[in-house]
Amino acid sequence: MAMGNDGVTKVTLIFLATLATIIPRLEANFNFTSEEIINNNKELLRRAILDAYEPDPYNVTSEFNLHVHKAIEEDDHISTRRALNGHKNKRYKGPCMATNPIDRCWRCRPDWAADRKRLVRCVKGFGRKTTGGLAGRIYVVTDPSDNDLVNPKIGTLRYGVIQDEPLWIIFQRSMVINLQQELLVSSHKTIDGRGANVQITGGAGISLFKVENVIVHNLRIHHIVPKPGGLIRFNSKFPPGFRTRSDGDAISIFNSANIWVDHISLSNCADGLVDVIQSSTGITISNCHLTHHDDVMLLGGNDLHVQDKIMQVTVAFNHFGQGLIQRMPRTRFGFVHVVNNDYTHWLKYAIGGSSGPTIMSQGNRFIAPDDQPFKEITHRDYAVPAVWSQWKWTTEMDLFMNGARFVASGGPPRPPPTVIGGLIKPKDGTFVTRLTRFTGALQCIVGRPC
Repeated sequence: MAMGNDGVTKVTLIFLATLATIIPRLEANFNFTSEEIINNNKELLRRAILDAYEPDPYNVTSEFNLHVHKAIEEDDHISTRRALNGHKNKRYKGPCMATNPIDRCWRCRPDWAADRKRLVRCVKGFGRKTTGGLAGRIYVVTDPSDNDLVNPKIGTLRYGVIQDEPLWIIFQRSMVINLQQELLVSSHKTIDGRGANVQITGGAGISLFKVENVIVHNLRIHHIVPKPGGLIRFNSKFPPGFRTRSDGDAISIFNSANIWVDHISLSNCADGLVDVIQSSTGITISNCHLTHHDDVMLLGGNDLHVQDKIMQVTVAFNHFGQGLIQRMPRTRFGFVHVVNNDYTHWLKYAIGGSSGPTIMSQGNRFIAPDDQPFKEITHRDYAVPAVWSQWKWTTEMDLFMNGARFVASGGPPRPPPTVIGGLIKPKDGTFVTRLTRFTGALQCIVGRPC
């Protein structure tokens, strides 16, 4: 349900109380060889999570919608006659078009490769404070191997992500990377795959475990499998620790803050494509193309984890495409803004949840499957109607096709009086084809608009 100031204060107090109790469980994923890691990072991470949390989330949703309106107006002013009627980027051969406010910020600039860090100006939504490796130097991945998990070789992706300093990580050339164990990314990093075809496949996925301020951009991640765990170095400053088994997620975000996942192509993984769990907040997932998967996106991993009430996630401009079954997303607790996405395929349901999350669906396009029992977009677990009818699940200016139906609950949004200027409505679902036209990893060529 929507919360006033008293509700926000209560959630914050609950989070602070529970954070102290969950730290031992979070640390159980590692058998640390140095307690210094815990002592140095615990307070920094707690502060980062609280700083990322927005007490009045409707300010963020309204600001996001305002940026979309401005981008559409600018695009219409430049060319009102462009044909934007459903063809995806791989078929488009004309001049550069950036059709949503994130892409409009950087994509049509021919100097994007010389000014890569401009990207940090472009993030919108709850992940808007993310700067990644802005404060650091450029690190170039030259070697696709992943043979040494304790002392990674210079030039590999693993070497870059564990460095105890901000880094902007780019790739010398196209490469296929088979990760032998999870890629544990440390704080203040950008993984920027523009200008190369970078595929992470056949091994483990990317894990953002108890970190802050990370951007993952323009990668192809597919066919990720579970790994048994083992001795892994996750920060160059400290000794390695023993990591437990990984589940086979493409991208796992665990107890982390200020994260932006953008222009990623995701498919065919053993577990989830994107998981956001354990009091993570300040997250934006945008411009991704997701296909051929069952449990697509999980926001909140357990109905007992009340600390996830602090979770705030923007899911925007994504294409949920062929071969998807459910969880786009599946949410527990928290506040999720699902805005201007294209849902062209699902087999069970699109948006689901339990434990009373707030789900704000705005300006999406939903094309239901032909199978009559699965035309309902929404799905609620572990609650009778008398309970879930109080959950704040709203739909506004969504486009419903082929019999798709959204079962709303909890009444219309009621933002607190501190929301500046009232709510700004979204751009409606008829614009989704334009806004999501260039989802997934882009084929960027240095010296040309991307």
